[in-house]
Amino acid sequence: MCGIAGYVDYNGSSCLDTLTAMGNALTYRGPDDSGSFEKISDKAKIGLFHRRLSILDLSDHGHQPMEFDGLAIVYNGEIYNFKEVRNDLEDAGYYFNSNSDTEVALKAYHFWGIGAISRFNGMFSFAIFDEKKQWLTLVRDRSGVKPLYWYKSNGLILFASELKSFHEHPEFRKELNIDSLALFLQYGYVPQPHTIFKSAYKLRAGHYLDVDLKNFSIKERQYWDIGDFYKRPSVSTSVEDAICETENLIRSACEYRMVADVPVGVFLSGGYDSSTVAALLQKDRAEQVKTFSIGFHDQRFNEANHAKRVADYLGTDHTELYCTEKDAVDILPTLPDIYDEPFGDSSAIPTIMVSQLARKRVTVSLSADGGDEVFGGYEKYSRIKRQFDTLSNIPAVAQGGVKRFLSSSCTHSVANAVGMPLAGERLNRYADMVGSTLEQLLSTGQSTFLKSELDELIIPSCDVPKTDFHQEPTSKDWLSRILQVDYKTYLADDILTKVDRATMSVSLEGREPLLDHRLVEYVAGLESSLKIRHGTKKWLLKEIAHRHLPVDMMDRPKKGFGLPIDQWLRSDLKGFLLFYLDHQRIKNAGIFDPTIVSRLRDDYLKGSSVNKNKVWYLLVFEMWREKWL
Repeated sequence: MCGIAGYVDYNGSSCLDTLTAMGNALTYRGPDDSGSFEKISDKAKIGLFHRRLSILDLSDHGHQPMEFDGLAIVYNGEIYNFKEVRNDLEDAGYYFNSNSDTEVALKAYHFWGIGAISRFNGMFSFAIFDEKKQWLTLVRDRSGVKPLYWYKSNGLILFASELKSFHEHPEFRKELNIDSLALFLQYGYVPQPHTIFKSAYKLRAGHYLDVDLKNFSIKERQYWDIGDFYKRPSVSTSVEDAICETENLIRSACEYRMVADVPVGVFLSGGYDSSTVAALLQKDRAEQVKTFSIGFHDQRFNEANHAKRVADYLGTDHTELYCTEKDAVDILPTLPDIYDEPFGDSSAIPTIMVSQLARKRVTVSLSADGGDEVFGGYEKYSRIKRQFDTLSNIPAVAQGGVKRFLSSSCTHSVANAVGMPLAGERLNRYADMVGSTLEQLLSTGQSTFLKSELDELIIPSCDVPKTDFHQEPTSKDWLSRILQVDYKTYLADDILTKVDRATMSVSLEGREPLLDHRLVEYVAGLESSLKIRHGTKKWLLKEIAHRHLPVDMMDRPKKGFGLPIDQWLRSDLKGFLLFYLDHQRIKNAGIFDPTIVSRLRDDYLKGSSVNKNKVWYLLVFEMWREKWL
C-alpha cells in the first residue's frame, strides 16, 4: 500500500523539487521509503514519484519507481494472485529480482500489455511510462478500492493518489467546481469522475487512461463493468450449490488477503459481513486472528458488545475501544486533511478510530465492506421497490398534476397541520420521484438537498452533472438494477473512500475480501431471490454465516457503522457549527445564501425538525474550504 504522484509537463514548469513535494504530501500513505523518476522526451517532461508502505518483500528490492526495458512504474495496492501471475511469466522466460507484486505488475505489462490487468486479482492504482512508445497509462482497479486522481490544464497533466498532491504544483489552479459542490450537498460525496475542483477528475473504477505524449491526446477506456455480469442470464444452480460456491469464493478471497510479510488483522463490527470474514479466517487456524472493534456508550449505535460475543465465540485475539464525544471533537479538525475533498459520511470518525486502534498491532487489516451492495443488505432496496411499484401506477398523463399537488404550499400546510415531520421537504421529494426510474429513485432517496433547495442555497448558478445514477437500465430485474448502481456510486465514492483515507492516514493497509472480483461476478449472476429471499435481506450471506455462528447470536436488527452525530452537534460540537456557519463568514465567502444557512443552523440547534445531514454537510464543506481554498 503506497502513495503515487507524477506529471506530464509540456511547458517545463515542473522540476524534481516539485515532484518530491507532490509525493511527500502523501508520506503517511508510504512512510517506509520513497523514490522518484524523471525523463525528458522530445515533447514533454515526465515525472513519477512513489511513497512506500512495505507489505511484501520488505527489502530494498521492492523500491519504486521500478524500471524494466524502457518501462517505469509507480504502483499502489496489492495483486493478491501475484505468485500465479509470476509463475506464468517465468514459464514465458522472465526472471525476477524481488518477491514483490510490483515487479510482477511491471513485467506482466511488458508481456501482455494493458491486457495484463484482466489477470490481476487485487486492488490497485498505478502509472506506467513506456519510453519507447512515449506513452503514459494510468490504471485503477475494478471496484475502485484504490484512488487515482488526474488533472489537465494548459499543457500539464498531474496525477496522484490524493488531491492534496496537486496543491504542491505551482501550476495547479484551485478553482471550485460549483456543480461538484452541488453533488456533494446531494450525496455527501462527489461521485466519480467528478472532483471538487475544475479540470480535476477521478479515474473511474475499472478504467484506464492513456496519454499519448507525442500529440498530448488523452483517452479513458473501460476494461471492467459490474453491469456486464448483471446483464447475463442468471446462473442455473441449486440453492445448496450457490451457498457452497459463494462460501468457497469468500474463503479464497480472505486467504488471499492474509498474505503479507507484516502482521494482519480484521475489523470486526459484529454484523454479518465482518463476522463471516472473521469466522472463515479463524476456522482451522491454530493462531488467533487479531480483531478490532469500536463501540459507543449510546446503545442505539453500539455494536461492540455484539462484536465481543462473536470474537469470544470464534476465539479471536480481540481488542475494542469505546468512542466518546471528546474523541469526536479531537478528530473533527483533522477531517479536512484526511479527506482532502469534502466528505460527509460521519462514520469516518469511528473508522479513523478503529484504524488507529488496529495500527498499534498490525500493518494490514481486512475490512468487510461491499457485503450490502453485493448481497442486497440495505433496507432502502425494498423501500425503493415499493415506491416504484406505487409511482409506476400513476398514468403518464396524470404525473404532472401529481407533481404540482405534492409541491404546492397548500398541500404542505395541510401536512404540517397534521404533524407530518419535515412536511415540505418530504413532499417535494415525493414530487421529484414521480415518473422516475429505479435508478433515479435511488438517487433521490439518497439526496440530502434536493435540486430545488440547491438552486436557492448556492449563489453561483449550478447544474448538477449526470452520474451513474442516471444510467440507462441494463437489466429487467429491479434488484440487479439497483445493486449495480449502488456499487458504482455509494460503495465506490463513499464507503471505499472512507476506509482508504481512514486506514492510510495511520499507514494501515485495508483489504476488502468481499470485493474480490471473482466473488462479485459470481454473485451478480445469481438469481436475485438468493439475495433478498422471503423478505430477508442478504439471505445468501446469512446462510453462510449461520453455518459458522449461532443464529441467535447474529439475528438482530441491522445498525450500520453510525455514531450519535445528531446529539454531538447539539452539545460538544455545537461550537463548530456556530463558528463555521456564522452568517458573516458565509456571506463573505459568497458561495451560499447566508440567510438560508443561518436559518438551517439556528432551527437545528433549537431542536426543530431539520435534517442533520444538511448542517453536517455544510459544516464539513466550510471546514474543507478553510483548509484548501
